[in-house]
Amino acid sequence: MEQSYTRLTREAVRRQHAGKRRYITGFDGIRTLAVLGVIIYHLAPSTLQGGYLGVPIFFVVSGYLITYLLIQEWDKTQGINILGFYGRRLKRLYPALVTMLLGTTAYITLFQRSLLLNIRGTVLTNLIYGYNWFEIKHGQSYFDRFSGESPFTHLWSLSIEGQFYLVWPFVVLGLLLFLRKRLRAAAILLGVAILSAVLMAILYDPANTNRVYYGTDTRMFAILIGTAMAFLWPAHKLNPQVTSAHRLILDIAGGLSLLMLIWMFFNMSGQAASTYRGGMFWFTLLSGILVATVAHPGSDLNRVLTNPVFSYIGQRSYGIYLYQFPVMIFYEARVNIGNHPLLNSLIELALIMLVTELSYRLIENPMRHYHYGQLTQDVVQYFHQPSRHRWASGLGVVAALLFSLSAVGFVQQPASAQPTALQKTITARQAAAKKKNAAAAKKQRALAKAASQRKHDKAAALAKLSKADKKIAKTYFLSVDELRISKQTPLTAVGDSVLLDDSGDLQQVFPGAVVDGAVGRQADAVPGVIHSLAQRGELAKNVLVNIGTNGYVTPQQADDIVHAIGTDHQIFWVTAHVPTREWQDSVNNRIAKTAAKYKNVHVIDWYTTAKTHSSWFVSDHVHPNNQGNRYFTSLIAKAIAKETKA
Repeated sequence: MEQSYTRLTREAVRRQHAGKRRYITGFDGIRTLAVLGVIIYHLAPSTLQGGYLGVPIFFVVSGYLITYLLIQEWDKTQGINILGFYGRRLKRLYPALVTMLLGTTAYITLFQRSLLLNIRGTVLTNLIYGYNWFEIKHGQSYFDRFSGESPFTHLWSLSIEGQFYLVWPFVVLGLLLFLRKRLRAAAILLGVAILSAVLMAILYDPANTNRVYYGTDTRMFAILIGTAMAFLWPAHKLNPQVTSAHRLILDIAGGLSLLMLIWMFFNMSGQAASTYRGGMFWFTLLSGILVATVAHPGSDLNRVLTNPVFSYIGQRSYGIYLYQFPVMIFYEARVNIGNHPLLNSLIELALIMLVTELSYRLIENPMRHYHYGQLTQDVVQYFHQPSRHRWASGLGVVAALLFSLSAVGFVQQPASAQPTALQKTITARQAAAKKKNAAAAKKQRALAKAASQRKHDKAAALAKLSKADKKIAKTYFLSVDELRISKQTPLTAVGDSVLLDDSGDLQQVFPGAVVDGAVGRQADAVPGVIHSLAQRGELAKNVLVNIGTNGYVTPQQADDIVHAIGTDHQIFWVTAHVPTREWQDSVNNRIAKTAAKYKNVHVIDWYTTAKTHSSWFVSDHVHPNNQGNRYFTSLIAKAIAKETKA
């Protein structure tokens, strides 16, 4: 009898709870976790290599909440007000988005006109929520943080959400009308989510991740997992009165999923094949479990993730995400952050929060609650009593200025990207290096055969030194012995644009050097390049590695590079001089640790040599000028000569 009464009481509580709309405060905590992951990743990718995974968390939360609210509306009214849904979404998202687009375009029109390329397409596709597909064709990799990154790149995810909002009320309406059992709807949605994840795995291309990273079809599984959870686990129908055992199960499931998500933040690289072949899908499933446990009124996790700080950040997470990239890119274009990464990261974070707060108070909150039906009346009142609406006058002036500057940017948009002097130089030197590589490969083999017969006779070497060689020795500050060793050393050099910039000097001192460089190359691409060189017979016993300019190097990537080259080769790894980027110190620490781990890896410390010589570099502070290339080549030649003599 007592058990029956308890069940009846619980059922009454459940029915009473089902009729109320509950603001799930713990979702602000989840949003905080997601946005902090993204921000830390963008500020310090070497610290949190999986921080980009905050976006799938946003997708799951969005999928769950939107579907849950539509289902709750159906349960109350037996209908869905689609126009009302669209109106709420537009009022919530559009004002801040338009402000960011206009403000960013105005800034680059005034101060960074090189970023005006494709600005019309960028702004227009963002306004119609199709930017992710535009980015697949026109954008650079999300993980290329050096080569002129766009302040709009991160908006790809907002376009996917916008596409979801456009069709989802009709999908939910169809599922509710034609499927009596909501479990079937959840199963269908989960099935489509699995298909999306499989498509990501099939279309993944390590040479170009843009298609799977930005594609709606390959990223939709995260939103669909959230929607399936809403059909299976709608918050308004969950009973807050649960047994102690059920509460413990909910808390353990939520706690474990949260810990595993944090672990994956630190360990799941966005450039690893495993991420796209199942890793991101499993991460998203864990996010779904976390969302489900926080949504349940009988779980303690909602309370754990509820506090004033999380509420503040969570409620502003949309603005924080929106304004982060423009602030970072504009700040880092003016300040060399590499030598003081922590201090500059804190300054950038403060600027992001300041811009977000201004937007939240002046744009997002007022526009979300504004009744657009009274717009005509407000305009009439303004013209009759302008003194009572001075704030409107100020906003009007600012808006007019932003529109005007954006229009100028649209008009002045270059038809195509004009290569800079540095880009022209690198392109020319890359072409020259390719021409020399064939001859250098033959010389490599000849030098390798002659190595066993060679005698280290300094006097003979000095006598045989031609006028041209004496000039080379003088140009690159080399002794006779250092130049002799360099000319007799077969070398394969693999690297990025810094290596390409130096290729002419390097092949002058090392006639037997095969140079393989690429603009924007990162560590994950090097093993494939090494294997290709080995197959062509162009992998010498001495290998120069110049990688780290364009992004951090993980321990696994460093190991993969060494193993691809082989422990029977001597590896000379040049440290990175990238004072404009956070990862400079991280890359150099990784190179030092790799050299300590492998006896055949030797450090050529370009960073320490060059850090006090700003006159050695062009305006980007990263690529050496002609003088800098002389010192760069000299350092390499001296290091290799020293190791060879030893």
